[in-house]
Amino acid sequence: MLKKLGDQFNMDNQYSQKSFSQRQLRVGELVKQNLGELFLRDEAKIPSINSKLVTVTEVRMTPDLKTARVYVIPLGGIGTKETVKILTEYSHIVRKALSKRLDIKFLPKLTFVEDNSFEYAEKIEKIIRENRDNDKEKKRYN
Repeated sequence: MLKKLGDQFNMDNQYSQKSFSQRQLRVGELVKQNLGELFLRDEAKIPSINSKLVTVTEVRMTPDLKTARVYVIPLGGIGTKETVKILTEYSHIVRKALSKRLDIKFLPKLTFVEDNSFEYAEKIEKIIRENRDNDKEKKRYN
């Protein structure tokens, strides 16, 4: 079961096998920090969403630094798909607000993606707990 979950995660995450350059990591972190502050201060003015409740968990840059995959999750993890849909629809507004904060050669195109890493971690923890409970049961009967 654990192997199956791991394979599924690697298939979903196309960047899992590649290593990132130092530059990609540095620019990704810079974009992540600025997006977080931008959402927290509600500078993007996105209609129908409270951007203060959006958490940017990770930003992955393409090697040419022209596209950023932004992993987001709303507070409480409720309505993730709707949040991503709205952010994608208004990504031009977010990008414009980001351009006022960043001074880099190419401002990356933002692609918003729902972050499932917390759900994945919960599944792993549940499996570990079940295995631990099964081991305790076996020790009682032996």
